[in-house]
Amino acid sequence: MNTVTENNNNQLPALLIIDDEPIAIKNLTHLFTKAGYQVTARTTGPSGFKTLEEQNFDVVITDLKMDKVDGMAILSKALNIDPDLPVIMLTGHGSYDSVVQAMKSGAYHYLSKPYQLDEIRELVKNAIELVRLKRENKILKSHIGEKNSGPQFITQEPVTIRLLETMKQVAPSDCNVIISGESGTGKELAARFLHAYSHRNNNAFVAVNCGALQEELLANELFGHEKGAFTGANSTHKGIIESAEGGTLFLDEISEMSLNMQVKLLRVIQENEVQRLGGTQTYAVNVRFLAATNRDLVHEVAQGRFRQDLFYRLNVIQIHLPPLSERKEDIPLLAFYFLKKHAFNMDKEIDDISHEAMDVLTQYDYPGNVRELENLIERAIVLSTNSIINIAQLPPTLTENSISVMRFNTDRLPTLDEHETEYIKWLLDKNGGNRTKTAAILGIDRVSLWRKIKKYENE
Repeated sequence: MNTVTENNNNQLPALLIIDDEPIAIKNLTHLFTKAGYQVTARTTGPSGFKTLEEQNFDVVITDLKMDKVDGMAILSKALNIDPDLPVIMLTGHGSYDSVVQAMKSGAYHYLSKPYQLDEIRELVKNAIELVRLKRENKILKSHIGEKNSGPQFITQEPVTIRLLETMKQVAPSDCNVIISGESGTGKELAARFLHAYSHRNNNAFVAVNCGALQEELLANELFGHEKGAFTGANSTHKGIIESAEGGTLFLDEISEMSLNMQVKLLRVIQENEVQRLGGTQTYAVNVRFLAATNRDLVHEVAQGRFRQDLFYRLNVIQIHLPPLSERKEDIPLLAFYFLKKHAFNMDKEIDDISHEAMDVLTQYDYPGNVRELENLIERAIVLSTNSIINIAQLPPTLTENSISVMRFNTDRLPTLDEHETEYIKWLLDKNGGNRTKTAAILGIDRVSLWRKIKKYENE
């Protein structure tokens, strides 16, 4: 298998370009050589195929339609050599069938000719970043002795890739982490990722939902109890904190924990010891705390609903997971991943999603995020009677009513004026800048809308 260190001696990213159009080869070679890549160019499929066998590369760009050896054969060969090698397909004979076939076969991305040079340059840059992350993760796994693949984030979106790099850097430390994000963005998956790449990965990962239990039950679950602590306590019971000894404790929905419970948890974190309910003896514990919330904890602290001292103890590092609406590039990847997963589990031979159905899926805003997308795919598989998911298997609400979600890119709750300003900007964007339509939706005239726009433009 290819490795990063074997590509070349000068550490430049190695790029293979295969295209039977000389002008395309000339332009791409000039573009990427100038951008700092080590470029190898081939003008025939067979020569490109042979070069793949002889050299190592970080990214492959190949034309789809070529004589003797086409782009699909190049793709198959590249992924056989290195399953993580990104292959970008180019074609002047674009059709939906060829797009689907290339993506299903493992292509990283697909561009139709003519394409913009800036577009392909950014695409290659992102591919380099992705493959580096994947390869480094494999090296890290071999170092920490993991026997399984661990939790996986399915993404090709640059912001999420950089977030995973940050998590990879944070994971080996013992610092506590707060993971924030909307419901369904994968906060527990992120917690498991941090645990899997930490030195604690051979010990327990224990998760508890702080919003699912009443205070008394949560206290008993976390701290345990001594025999006779309360009616029915017929034996000593270790709590979750003690059970996580040497490992990681994930506190989901931490903002739902009562102030009284927050005090008790704070003592455990500060003193590294726990006292069971009904007991006087303390027990030393060695646990890393990861907490998750879909609320703004700074605002909760300001409102007196969350203790500031506990916030600072937990918030050594904060990881924020973006909503799926900000990861549109990942929707097809995720959709096919969930299709393969659930079709296999249900023993159904479904391996495709129609163009129309994928259009609907990519245009939807997903208030339930990745979890909602998975549920939609699972539902579609259940309802499907052939080998392809069509619009008929998607809920009518997706096709009859376009559901959009307005989100705020801020760590605090907005003021009323800020809310109005963002809502107007959002509506204008949704309506393609049409002020008449936007004013009608707002229930005001165009002059009033014009004044409001001038106001927020001058702020």
